[in-house]
Amino acid sequence: MLGADILVEMLERYGVETMFGVPGDTNVPLYTALQRRTGTIEHVMCRDERSAGYMADAYARISNKVGVFEAPSGAGAMYSLPPVAEAHASSVPVILLTIDVPLSGEGRGVITELDCVKLFEPVTKASIQIKSPEKIPEIIRRAFRTATTGKPGAVHLVIPEDMLKAEVPDGEFSLHAEEECKVFPAYPTMSEPGKVDVLLDMIEQAERPLLVAGGGANRSRARAALQRFAEHMNVPVVTTITGQSTMPDDHPLAIGVIGDNGYHPHANMAVEEADLLIYLGSKVGSVVSIGWTFPSKNPDRKVAQVDIDPQVLANMTENTLSLAGDVRLVLEALVTAAEKKPAKDNTWVNTLNGYRDEFWQGAEPLFHDVELPLRPEPVVRAFSKLLRHPVNILSDAGTPTPYMTRFLRMGDTESTFIIPRAYGGLGYAIPAVVGAWKAEPDKTTIGLFGDGSFNMSVGELETLVRLKCPAKLIQFNNGCFGWIKGLHRMQGRGANDCYSVDFTQANAARIAESFGLKAWRAQTLEEFEEAFAAALVHDGPCFIDVVIESLAERVPPVYSWLKRTGRDPLALHSEKLEF
Repeated sequence: MLGADILVEMLERYGVETMFGVPGDTNVPLYTALQRRTGTIEHVMCRDERSAGYMADAYARISNKVGVFEAPSGAGAMYSLPPVAEAHASSVPVILLTIDVPLSGEGRGVITELDCVKLFEPVTKASIQIKSPEKIPEIIRRAFRTATTGKPGAVHLVIPEDMLKAEVPDGEFSLHAEEECKVFPAYPTMSEPGKVDVLLDMIEQAERPLLVAGGGANRSRARAALQRFAEHMNVPVVTTITGQSTMPDDHPLAIGVIGDNGYHPHANMAVEEADLLIYLGSKVGSVVSIGWTFPSKNPDRKVAQVDIDPQVLANMTENTLSLAGDVRLVLEALVTAAEKKPAKDNTWVNTLNGYRDEFWQGAEPLFHDVELPLRPEPVVRAFSKLLRHPVNILSDAGTPTPYMTRFLRMGDTESTFIIPRAYGGLGYAIPAVVGAWKAEPDKTTIGLFGDGSFNMSVGELETLVRLKCPAKLIQFNNGCFGWIKGLHRMQGRGANDCYSVDFTQANAARIAESFGLKAWRAQTLEEFEEAFAAALVHDGPCFIDVVIESLAERVPPVYSWLKRTGRDPLALHSEKLEF
């Protein structure tokens, strides 16, 4: 067999159905092998290697399988770095195959030669060069095992072009695959005996226990176990931004999102008032802890933390109890252990729901404010009301984040809301909808982004049209890098005195139409509602360009920003707050 055929065969055996990538000089042998085996692995040609990586990232998050993408040598490898870093830091198993210059040309000044192994070492669990074609099966097995076990993450393989062209005699390799490593987390671990019972005792003794679901709860597929345990013990749940979707938003025990960006004040109040915090798959990073200032110091508050990565435990918290284990397994063990335990009374839950009701009642006037340019709140409310569940929503980390995180409500257990939060790179949502659609083609797929992000990935509109991907794209068009402009305003600058953050507010609907998408431009709430309703029933890719107020016009729902401007970030009544 040729090395390229061995590679494709191994990917097939690991259940890879879709691979994302960009053609180049060095990966022609791979494409030839894929073409010879038509119908086994679908190759999605992207317009940029970064986009290919974001597609693989979203595919993995939705499918529970490893996302695979490939890139040619040189610039192709360099463009692939951002999505690999994002996936790795977000504990998403992604494998990048860099098809590199021939090994025979190493150190001889071959064009595009680059030490790709070193380039990716800081942002992967492993970065490995294949130096003999006989090793391809072994290293593919290692890649899948590494990506899916323990704390999931990214793996990078450098495959020199001549390794793909080499002939390998039969009998010099085994093509077996490990069934357990086709999905993640593979070989999930459980905490040491007795600790689950200790945690349950702590919950029983606490008056105000609170479960904090982080991104690890989503990675471990812990939704059902989390809801069962919370309901059985009558313990409320808050989530981090990456922990969203672990509980239906309208559930009486689902209090809201905590932290700094797009938080719910009643959820942050729950953290502050809790006498027992139980972090489930959360690193307790800067956003969750608002720069490690929240909650306030309280010697009477106990902290328990569950994480599959022991290095995370007690890293940023003074834990009363640390459990090293998979979140789903720990929660399932808690469900079993609590089977005959009485539920907590309603006092704590009723208090938090009183806060929550007051917040939503106080926000109601914002949803009816239809002055122009449109403010985000009425758009998010209309978006929520028109949604047909279940859906997969992929959002960029910029303009949509604070308002979608705060005001979007999804009341089912099958929908997913994803924002890449590790590095906050723009340009994620448009390519990500392709990966999500390939993972779950029967669900409506929606992408949310600002116009700053749009200009970084606009080329992938052609990919959506070529693939007939029926995603619904919504752009928040405000003619600036809104988050950065807001930071300028925080320094006391006027709206017209911010430096190098404004750009042309283009008619993106016309750009989308030129690629072949069905497109609308919405300047009023009625126009948005009509466009979104039409997009939801259209069977092809759609684009809605919403002209909206910039984040820099009012202080957005960001805890640290509100505090710096002298407002009470825990106030339950929302206001239109000028800078």
